[in-house]
Amino acid sequence: MDLVGACRAFVSVSEYGGFTDGAAAAGMSQSVASRRVAALEERFGERLFERTSRRAVLTPFGRDMLTAAAQLVQAADVLLEEAEAVKHKPWRLAVPATCSPAALARLVAEARGHGVRLDVRTAGPARRKELLHAHQVRAALLAVPSGEASWAVPLGLAGVRDTGMRRIHVETLRLGRAPHGPARRIWIQPEDDVPHIRDPLTRLRDAVGLRPAQVVTAPDLTAATAEVLCSEDLLLCSRAQADELALTWRPIGELTPIRGYALTVAADGNPLPVEARLGDAVALCLGADDLAGGGTAA
Repeated sequence: MDLVGACRAFVSVSEYGGFTDGAAAAGMSQSVASRRVAALEERFGERLFERTSRRAVLTPFGRDMLTAAAQLVQAADVLLEEAEAVKHKPWRLAVPATCSPAALARLVAEARGHGVRLDVRTAGPARRKELLHAHQVRAALLAVPSGEASWAVPLGLAGVRDTGMRRIHVETLRLGRAPHGPARRIWIQPEDDVPHIRDPLTRLRDAVGLRPAQVVTAPDLTAATAEVLCSEDLLLCSRAQADELALTWRPIGELTPIRGYALTVAADGNPLPVEARLGDAVALCLGADDLAGGGTAA
């Protein structure tokens, strides 16, 4: 027996004083309401109504049961409303601040097509981890070494001038090798201020004899790009970022830094809506050519 449905019929018939009006108010036919009330009476072993040709009058037993039945119907309605709200609750995702608004908009739109309402939050590497641990987001694209990554983004150096070289060798920035003028710098944006990217570049700086101040971490991408636009400096970035900033991008001759990303989900989260269905759209946002390892999203 559908206990909630039977109680709904019972409460509605009692409120309207008859099966015809009560059934209509409960969104069911008179015959269904009558069967449900009869099933409830059989289950209780007592009559709930005294039926006449025009009215249904509560029996003393029916009056005593009415409050509990109404509470059950109300609780069921609250449960259904909560379930509907949870289904439409946004899936909050922390993403790198390097993702362009256009790419993020396409990601959100594609998610809608899969029945997922994405709420994206842009933040730097450390902040994304904080948001995840504080359960302010359901998942985050965290910066990880390339061996642990689902998405990999090769980095190179970008500048205003196209030298015609296929690669830029960091050792050519060493004073004495470079043309006369101020020492050229490599700017690291906050997204790449993580050990698996920053440390190899710092070791390379020392190995080829650059000054410490020639590899600099900028407070933000805007500041770093401004320095590059008004000098011979270079920006460590992805090819997609360089295109967006109208800079000339080249791979680094001595090494290939990789931005690695893994979708990390809060303890009560579920990664499937993003990683399984939206992997290609995420790759586009990150500037990755493909999923790490050569796979494609399902």
